[in-house]
Amino acid sequence: MKIWKNGAVVPADAAVDAFDRGVMLGDGLFETMAFRDGTPLRLNRHLARLGRGLDVLGIIADINVAEVQRGAAALSDATDVNEGALRLTVLRGVGARGVLPVAMSAPTILMSLTSMTLCDTTPLNVIIARSTRRNDQSPMSAIKSTNYGDAILARMEADDAGADDAVLLNTRGTVAEATAANVFCVIDGQLVTPPLSDGALPGVMRDIVLEQESGTETTITEVDLIQAEEVFLTSSISIRPVISINKTQVGDGQPGPIARRLATLPGTAI
Repeated sequence: MKIWKNGAVVPADAAVDAFDRGVMLGDGLFETMAFRDGTPLRLNRHLARLGRGLDVLGIIADINVAEVQRGAAALSDATDVNEGALRLTVLRGVGARGVLPVAMSAPTILMSLTSMTLCDTTPLNVIIARSTRRNDQSPMSAIKSTNYGDAILARMEADDAGADDAVLLNTRGTVAEATAANVFCVIDGQLVTPPLSDGALPGVMRDIVLEQESGTETTITEVDLIQAEEVFLTSSISIRPVISINKTQVGDGQPGPIARRLATLPGTAI
C-alpha cells in the first residue's frame, strides 16, 4: 500500500507525527473525490470547499489543482488503481501543547487512493439517530473536518439496529444529513434538501443535484422524511436510494425515479 505525503509517494505506514494536532485533536480537514482513469473528478469544486474550510480553521496550506493532479496520477501508477476514491487530508501539523494552535510547523498533507466501483446504487435501510445530533449552530457543520465523532456514533447506532446508515437531526430536531452524505427527499412532488443553516454539509454532489434538478432547500421534519415519496443520499462517490426509515417503507419500497435517473452522476466529470 502507498500514500502520497507532502509531495512524495511513500509506504502507507509512513509515520504521521504522533504530536500532529490532526492526530491529537482531530484538527484537520479532508476531501473525498471520485477518481477515474488517472483523474480526480470535480477537483475544482472540492478544492474550493477545502479552501473555505482552511479559512474557517485558520490553516495555511498551499494546495493547488496541478499538485493534486500530479500526486493522484503518481498514486494511481504506484497502486494500479484506476477507479475509486481519492482522499485528500490536511492536518494542522505539530505545535505547542494545548488547544490554541501556536508555534506551528507546516501542515501535513496526505492523499490516499482506494479501489472501488463508483456509482453504487444498492438501496439503503436507514434509521434516524438518537445517540447524537449535529450541531447546526457550529461553524464546524460547514466544513469537512477530520473530527467525525458524531457520525461515528450515529453509524454505530445504525449498525446495532441492523440498518445501513443513519440520518442525523440537528439541535432543533429537524433533518441535517446522513453520516457521510447529504439527504434529498421528494415531498408533494418537489425535490428538497435541508439548508446549510440546518446543519447540512455543503456537499459537492448536493450542489450538482440542486443545479441539475432545480431542487430547493427547506427544513425537513422527521415526519416529512418518513412520509416522503422518495428519499436518497448523495456523496461524491454515489447516489443511493433509501427504501426504509426506522423500518417504515419509503414510497413503494423501491428506488425512486430521481435516484435512478441520477445514479451514474457521481462517475461523470460534471
